[in-house]
Amino acid sequence: MKKLNVALVGLGFGGAFAGIYKEHPDIGELILFDTRPEISARVSDHIGGAKIADSFEAILADPSIDAVHLVTPIPLHADQTVAVLESGKHCACTVPMATSLEDIRRIVEAKRKSGKNYMMMETTLYTYQYFYAAKMKEEGRFGKIQFFRGSHYQDMANWPDYWMGLPPMWYGTHAIAPMVALSGSRICRVNCFGSGTMEEWLHEQYGNPFPVESALFEFESGIKGEATRSLFECARVYQEGMFVYGSDACFEWGFADGSDPYITTFHPAQEGKRGGWSDVKVTPMPNHYEDLPEQLWHFTVGGNYDPLNPQESLKKGAGAGHHGSHAHLVHEFVRSCIEERKPWIDEVLGANITAAGICAHESAMKNGEAVIVPEF
Repeated sequence: MKKLNVALVGLGFGGAFAGIYKEHPDIGELILFDTRPEISARVSDHIGGAKIADSFEAILADPSIDAVHLVTPIPLHADQTVAVLESGKHCACTVPMATSLEDIRRIVEAKRKSGKNYMMMETTLYTYQYFYAAKMKEEGRFGKIQFFRGSHYQDMANWPDYWMGLPPMWYGTHAIAPMVALSGSRICRVNCFGSGTMEEWLHEQYGNPFPVESALFEFESGIKGEATRSLFECARVYQEGMFVYGSDACFEWGFADGSDPYITTFHPAQEGKRGGWSDVKVTPMPNHYEDLPEQLWHFTVGGNYDPLNPQESLKKGAGAGHHGSHAHLVHEFVRSCIEERKPWIDEVLGANITAAGICAHESAMKNGEAVIVPEF
């Protein structure tokens, strides 16, 4: 089968994906580009060598490049994604998909006109935690799922300028995505409130006055979910959290990002008696690596991988980027292109996750007024 030639654009955070592409058995050539040439050279040296492009425009014009993975600043996502698709290449892009409903529409139209793949690279949907909760659902352990909750707490002080004052729910995908995926439905309506205050200069870039936003989402299935996102002047420890509340069991991410989740299991009372009892267990997450090519297994455990004792390393499953998700994201994108099928997080799923956050911020600016989330 044909091997894929991939360009990786944006090598700050994006550099974490370079080695995965380099070692993926279905990759022919890896091409790197960052606006800072010294970063491109450093990443190339770190992974044992890769071709370096002169510019983003050169990548678009190169007919030998099949696909582009964008790990660039949020304000560039929409224009760059459309440009990649219009150049006749598959496109993967870090979150969020875009920052306006109109830009989401542009991406969807460009994807469908081009016939190429689009994948939103949402890390939470390939974490140890998501895999575990999805298996609980598949096995029926939740019983009836009654409610979802998501969270993403982070302080962006001293990050690059484009982050300053960003509406929290514009980048709410880590809190929203697991709810959408586990619900098997789409978000159709949202009510959201902004809370707190922040320094006046943070209002200027985006006209956003809120450091924290909290939203209640309605799914087409009728179920509801709540998500809270903080970006500024909130001292909460970092966490990307997912919570599933069922009639028979619940899954709750621990307090901090690296904490083990709490699994609560309900045990009904004896027949004819009311009530019952629950047990709560802090549950370490197993590593989910079996669906990956063996060459990529070590990327699911990061620096804790011991090549002399691989199975023990893989069981522990701790330490890799975004809870082991990076290798899974790359593999799904690469295989979807080679197999000529849609990736799982395609333009439809990515659009609903992203649009829900955009509409949530619109609701917050209207003091909680309900906003309908459009279909794509």
